[in-house]
Parts: sequence; structure tokens; C-alpha cells
Amino acid sequence: MIGFAFPWAFLALPLPLLVLWLVPAHKEQVPALRFPFFRRITRTAGTMPGPGAVVLSRSRLQMGVAVLVWCLLCLAMARPERIGDAVEVTRAARDVVLAIDISGSMDTRDFRTPDGAPKQRLAAVRDVVDGFIAGRDGDRMALIVFGTKAYVQSPLTEDLDTITTLLGQTQVGMAGPHTALGDAVGLSIRTFEISDIEQRLLILLSDGADTGSRMSPVNAAEIAAGKGIEIYAIGVGDPKGSGDNRVDLETLKAIASRTGGEFFFAEDEAGLTDVYDRIDTLAPRETRSLSYRPKTSLAHIPLAVAAAIGILATGFLAFSGRIGRRTA
Repeated sequence: MIGFAFPWAFLALPLPLLVLWLVPAHKEQVPALRFPFFRRITRTAGTMPGPGAVVLSRSRLQMGVAVLVWCLLCLAMARPERIGDAVEVTRAARDVVLAIDISGSMDTRDFRTPDGAPKQRLAAVRDVVDGFIAGRDGDRMALIVFGTKAYVQSPLTEDLDTITTLLGQTQVGMAGPHTALGDAVGLSIRTFEISDIEQRLLILLSDGADTGSRMSPVNAAEIAAGKGIEIYAIGVGDPKGSGDNRVDLETLKAIASRTGGEFFFAEDEAGLTDVYDRIDTLAPRETRSLSYRPKTSLAHIPLAVAAAIGILATGFLAFSGRIGRRTA
């Protein structure tokens, strides 16, 4: 389908007639003596005719070319364009940040596989989270890991394969042995600042108590709530442990409740899988579709035709004029 980006440009078509009517050519009558064969006489005498000695007139070819070129220029100004078939693009309607605890306690092998074999906590988390990521194709996700400090492994991206790869490369203790839970929430807030999507979800997983954050986790959750961030907090590990090895369930519950989110606790790999399935049910993948038609400009075609016609007509008139002078 062909359309025009600026159809109002066709209003300029009668502009030359309007100029001719409002600003007519200057005409002046003077006494004159008309000679037949005037050009022969001047050429024989070896003189050039003075201004006004020859009355010039426009040929039909000149007028036709002028009208045609002006119409082509107006057509080019209207910018004709080929409009392609509708293209639909699906984009995520929610941004998700995964904040994973990789402190020293995540090396504990107290998780159980479905067949009862012991498994490292972080390894179990990776296996479950990989499946969760794979099921959210089309979403934008970011990955944050935290221990003594919190680090952005990947900013918000639709390349979920990269998220999976980076998560697979994380090792226990890479971010330090302790648990900076509040800093992880704070860094997640900073990560969401580049997002222009209103729906924002933080999935926070930890197996320890906050031991060194610059901001308390609950205060960080209050700030997150003010920015429209919903937090789903997941506790893994031993609630009866001591120090960094004790998962602070009360703090995780407070973080989730402050933002209108949910709290979950998982004791083994099957329980963790159920948690992420539950999250997928509570926060299903949301998308929004954008439709547009690709447009290809064709304005260069009438411009090229106008230039070609003008050049050919000018060359033809110059050549015919030279032939006419020789014949005369």
C-alpha cells in the first residue's frame, strides 16, 4: 500500500498560478519597427540585438516540462511511502530482578534431591532458578548476587540465556562470606531506576541474617514499596542456626509484607521448586503487544524523474536552438 507522509504538500500545486495572478510579469509598450528576417539582418551586420529587440516566447514543450516538473516536486514533498504489512512486537509488561544469596553458608549441603541425596544449597537454587528463568521467555530480568557486598551480575535484559549463564558461573563466597541483605534490596532499587515499566518484581533469596548492610533490610523495603517494587522473599536454610548460618525468617517476612509481596520458606529442592512454581502463579509472565507498519520512503523516485526531465528538456531546447540558428 502506498501512502503519503505529508499530503498537505499537494496544496502547493496551484502556487505558480497564484504567483502569476498576484505578481504578473512586467510589460511595457514602446514604439518599435518590425523587420522580417530580423535575425539574418543582425547576423549580416555583425551586431547583437539589444534588450527588447527580440520578443521571447515560451514553447509548449517548455510549459509542459515546467508543469510536469512542478507536479513531481510537489509529489516528492508529499513524501510517498510504501507501507508494509503490520508487524507485531511483544514486550514484557513487568521487569524482574533476581537477588541470590551466595554467602559462605550457601555451601552447606543440607538440601535433599527428590531421591534423597544431599545437595549444596547454591547448586539446588541454580537448578530451580534455571527452570524458572526458562519459563519467562520474553520478560526482562536482571541478576544480583550478594554476600558481604551486593553486585549486579547483569542489568535488565531480555537475553535470559545470559542470565542463566552468569548464574551458573557464580560460586559460593564470590561476594564475601557474610549476608548484606539490605544492600541487596538497595542495589535492586537502583537497578530498577533504568526501567520505564511500572510493574516491578524483586525475587529475593537468602539463607542468612543481615550482618553488615549500610541500610537495614526493612528500611530498604520501605523505599522499594515507595517506588512500586513488589518483593517476593524466599528463605532457605536453618532457622535455628546461629550467626550468619541462621536464616532470619522474620526479617524476610517483614520485607515482603512492606511491599505487598509474599514470603516463602523452602527446606529442600522439591520445596524450592514448589516456591518458584507458586511465584509463577502469583506473578505470571505479563506482556504487551505493540503493532506498527514498516514504511519505506519513495520520495527519491519523483525527484529523480523531475531531474531527468529537466536535464533532457534543457538539452533538447539548447540543441534545437543551435540547429535553428544555423538554419536561419
